[in-house]
Amino acid sequence: MKIVPIPAFNDNYIWLIHDDESAVCVDPGDAAPVLAYLEQKQLDLDAIVLTHHHNDHIGGVAALQAAKSDVAVYGPDDIDCVNHALKEGQELNLLGQVWRVWFVPGHTHNHLAYILRIEGKNRLHVFCGDTLFSAGCGRVFSGTMAELEQSLARFAGLPKDTLFYPAHEYTASNLRFALSVEPGNEAASKALEAASKIPTLPVNLKHEKE
Repeated sequence: MKIVPIPAFNDNYIWLIHDDESAVCVDPGDAAPVLAYLEQKQLDLDAIVLTHHHNDHIGGVAALQAAKSDVAVYGPDDIDCVNHALKEGQELNLLGQVWRVWFVPGHTHNHLAYILRIEGKNRLHVFCGDTLFSAGCGRVFSGTMAELEQSLARFAGLPKDTLFYPAHEYTASNLRFALSVEPGNEAASKALEAASKIPTLPVNLKHEKE
């Protein structure tokens, strides 16, 4: 199983998970780089999963549906292009793997995250959209600060080796802000040096807690 970041726009990542034959796409804000990758690797797009309704996460869905009319689109029930609406605690079977759905409001009122456990391996993989960034979190739009705090606390309860796959390359700017608040934070200083190499993602929970 491979998890690939496909860059889009200025700083988005569209995550593509595939087994060398079939693929699942997370938050395709732009279809063009996804279609190019699928063609290059000769992959069949099985499903699209969406975390929330912002256009830089769903803007490419229509073109991907045009390319494959029967593609399943999973996500919150307030997105028109979704044909499989999801709720907290549901489980999906995609690429032969179990994906658990978490309701993590804050950035938006109806934000979802997807917890993937790859068969035979203990580490969890979390596609968290704009709820969590490395060294930061999503701006609150239609959710609330209290909801975002609760969602981040829920993530913090996962095993320390859990890998998070945020949808934006904001790491360096987040760390510069963190150091303006805590200039003596050694962990943030070391992380900022490392952030010169991109992608900085995925990132593990132990790193984020530090």
